[in-house]
Amino acid sequence: MAIHFNESEVAPVPVGEGVTRQRLLDETRVPDILFALDRLVLAAGGAVALSVPSDSLSWFQMIDGSAMLRTADDEVAVAPTHIGLLPPGFSGTLESEAGATLLWASVPDAGRLDAAVIAHPPPFRLVDWREEPLLKSEHDARKRVYIVTPKMFGVRAIRGEMIIYPPGTECPVHHHEGGAHFMYFLAGQGTCYAGDDQEMRVKTGDLVYYPDREPHWVKGGDEGDMIFSEFFVPSAVATVWADPSKICTWIPMGVNHRGGTPSRVIEKHAHGPMAEV
Repeated sequence: MAIHFNESEVAPVPVGEGVTRQRLLDETRVPDILFALDRLVLAAGGAVALSVPSDSLSWFQMIDGSAMLRTADDEVAVAPTHIGLLPPGFSGTLESEAGATLLWASVPDAGRLDAAVIAHPPPFRLVDWREEPLLKSEHDARKRVYIVTPKMFGVRAIRGEMIIYPPGTECPVHHHEGGAHFMYFLAGQGTCYAGDDQEMRVKTGDLVYYPDREPHWVKGGDEGDMIFSEFFVPSAVATVWADPSKICTWIPMGVNHRGGTPSRVIEKHAHGPMAEV
């Protein structure tokens, strides 16, 4: 059975001056989960250390606000549309003058999922999802932006996408095989379905976690776009469609989310066994 809850149901715990953490997913909630997921909130003037063990891999997605990420060698401005990959051994401090909110995830023992990430750690990198190629479903008005892929970051322990569901759109029934999968809802409202009879009304701040091989599908609401981030651990999780004739095929629109030239080129592809995007 899928797990569904809103972030407001998780009590915040202070983890520093002006910083709270909500532990959204871990082994307490999902035994044998492959990662931990937190929601971090920095008040104005707050700062939090971001340290990654030498055998782990972490990433974050900014949800709101802005911050400055400082390391021993550099400092980088982090905007509310940034996704960051933090390699094994990374150490830095995230500081925010006006306040910020972000999702923070860590994959312990990442080498069991991606040996190369430990042998040849990738560099720290930020990506602005608004600059990435925008793709459209071949069958309806849904849109997709890839935010973490092997081609983007050079890692295979994780994969991330942002999905946009205009009102009334929905995806066919499918399931995933080979790893963990969750959705975090950023905007709008809609309905998630799982198994034979599980119906979950979702809204901003909701999280849905699907067990391996759990059949599910998603439908947008009646008003406004429903937008969610979707992450898989590892990246090679396969997608299997109940009706193969309804497999989702994604067509590049030739623009990014701003309507400008995208940062790179992605070819048309079917969302079955993961294409290299």
